[in-house]
Amino acid sequence: MKQGVLLRYRQFLPITPKTPMITLGEGDTPLVRSQRLEKEIGCGELYFKLEGCNPTGSFKDRGMVVAVAKAVEGGSRAIMCASTGNTSASAAAYGARFGLETLVIVPRAGIALGKLAQALAYGAKIISIDGSFDDALSLVRALTQRYPITVVNSINPHRIEGQKTAAFEIVDALGDAPDYLFIPVGNAGNITAYWKGFLEYQRAGRSKSTPGMMGFQAEGAAPIVQGRVIEEPRTVASAIRIGNPASWKGAVAARDESGGRIDSVSDEEILSAYRLLGSSEGIFGEPASAASVAGLVKVARQGLELKGKKVVCIITGSGLKDPDTAVEIAQPPAELPADIAAIEKSLGLV
Repeated sequence: MKQGVLLRYRQFLPITPKTPMITLGEGDTPLVRSQRLEKEIGCGELYFKLEGCNPTGSFKDRGMVVAVAKAVEGGSRAIMCASTGNTSASAAAYGARFGLETLVIVPRAGIALGKLAQALAYGAKIISIDGSFDDALSLVRALTQRYPITVVNSINPHRIEGQKTAAFEIVDALGDAPDYLFIPVGNAGNITAYWKGFLEYQRAGRSKSTPGMMGFQAEGAAPIVQGRVIEEPRTVASAIRIGNPASWKGAVAARDESGGRIDSVSDEEILSAYRLLGSSEGIFGEPASAASVAGLVKVARQGLELKGKKVVCIITGSGLKDPDTAVEIAQPPAELPADIAAIEKSLGLV
C-alpha cells in the first residue's frame, strides 16, 4: 500500500500533530528510462517522470493533498480554485476525500472535457466564465478574501510544498539529481516547486548536486519568455494556456539560480513531441506534458551538449485528460468489410 506524500516526506513538509494524514495514493510515480529517444537525441541517460500516474491523472495531486489537509487542519469547510482542468479535478477529488465543498471557476473556452468530467464526478460546484484562466484566478482571489474559503491554486504555498516531493523522488531513484530537468511551464508553480525540492534535498545531504532547470512555455502563451503579460494566450496545450503565471518570480528564480533557461515551443513542436512520445516510447501524456520533450528536442538541435548527461523530462498529466486531441491528430481507422482478404491487403500482410 502506498504511503502517500504526507507520510513519506513528512519531515520536509509543514506537518503538525493536527494535520490529517489522508491519502488517495499520490506520489511514488514511475521514473521510466527512454528506449529510443535517448539515443536519437544523444543524451547519456534520458528518463520520463510519469506524473499522469497520480490518482487524478496529473502532478496536481502532490500539492493538493497538502493544501487540502492544511485547509482541514485550519477548520476550513470549503476550497476554491481557478482551473484549466487539472487543478479542478484534483481539488474536487481531495475535497471529496476530506469532506469539503469544492468550488471551481473555469474559462468557458478550451477546457478538455476529460478534466471537466472528473471535477463533475467528484461533486464540485463549477462556474464557467466568459474569460481567461487569469480572469478566473482574479475572481478566486477576490472571493476567497471575502469569504472563509481556502484557495488551492498554486498561490497557496502548501501546493508548492507538496509538488516539491517529485524532486525528492527523482533523487531517491537516481541516487543524485540529474544534470537537467525539462518541465512544462504554465502557471509556473511546478518549476518553482521542483527547484525548491532539489535545493532542500541538497541541503539535507540527500544529493550532491542540483539540475539545470529547463522550463518551456507554449509559443502563444509565453509571458515569461516575452517578459510581458499575454492578454489572450493561445495554444493547443490547454494546461499551460496561461498569460500571467502566479509563480512567475519563482520560475525566474529557478531558471537563474540553476543556470537553466525558460524558452518557448510552438504548437507544432508540442504536437510532434506528443506523437513521438506515444509512438517511440509508449507514453501517452496530455499535450502540455509534451512541452518538456519538445523543449529537449529543440535545445538538442540548437547544440546543447547532452552527451554523457543525465536528463529527466516531466510528463505532467495523462493523455486521457484530453483524448480529443489524440483523435484529431491521428490517422483515422480504416473502414473495411468483415472480410479477411480485405484486411490482409490493408495491413500489408499479402
